[in-house]
Amino acid sequence: MRGSTPCHGDDVARYGGNTSCVSVDVAGHDPILLDLGTGARYFGLQCDPQVAFRGTCLVTHLHWDHIQGLPFFPPLLRPGSHLDVHAPMQDGDRSISEVIRGTLRPPLFPIDLELFPGEIDFHAKGDDDFAIGDVSVSSRLIPHIGSTLGYRLEFGGASLAYISDHQQPGVDVFEATENARELCAGVDLLIHDAQYTPDEFALKSDWGHCTTEYAVWLAVEAGVKQLALFHHDPMHDDDHIDGALVDAESRCHGSGTSVVAAREGLTLHVGT
Repeated sequence: MRGSTPCHGDDVARYGGNTSCVSVDVAGHDPILLDLGTGARYFGLQCDPQVAFRGTCLVTHLHWDHIQGLPFFPPLLRPGSHLDVHAPMQDGDRSISEVIRGTLRPPLFPIDLELFPGEIDFHAKGDDDFAIGDVSVSSRLIPHIGSTLGYRLEFGGASLAYISDHQQPGVDVFEATENARELCAGVDLLIHDAQYTPDEFALKSDWGHCTTEYAVWLAVEAGVKQLALFHHDPMHDDDHIDGALVDAESRCHGSGTSVVAAREGLTLHVGT
């Protein structure tokens, strides 16, 4: 739920301090994860240690807070486990595998990723449409710092969009790209970046994120049924997020869009 860096303490205990990782549970399907932040370790601990893991992760981008849970994902310690990782194609001639394996190796990490018993396959995506089993997935490039994707998942008439990091065009500018609008249009659930207050954004307007007000605007503009405020700034304690949620609820009033603040362990039922 947390953006940029994990954090810990009594003041963030209710919403949690792990970086981005969302589990999508579709009946009869292997697990689908959204990003591989430090929360991935806790999801992995819930998996049956006696059964080889098979699943998919949709990674929005390769900033450290979105992949730092990968080497601590317990299922990778089991022979026969397999993880498919979809992530944005990289600039230049570097592959996703080269970027990640170049980071998870000495001297930056104690061992090479190849030493894990489980297998990982990397898949480069841009503006693409594909399927994970019976789940339809759309990936679209989203404004951030570096190559970044947002995702839309649809199954059995239910839909969710995930845009964890989204560059607001400017101070008090409420516009969105066609890609962002396409992902969000009419979804049951939108999980969206809400890292900054307006004052914080004024100081960091080119750091790749947006305000809570912008997240609410986009959700209402796109006819979203429910918005989950996500990627909380590590400097924002629980009381701050409570206040941001109250403000967001007032902005959504009468629009047909409801809003929650994402927290660790929160379960939302989509399309029911």
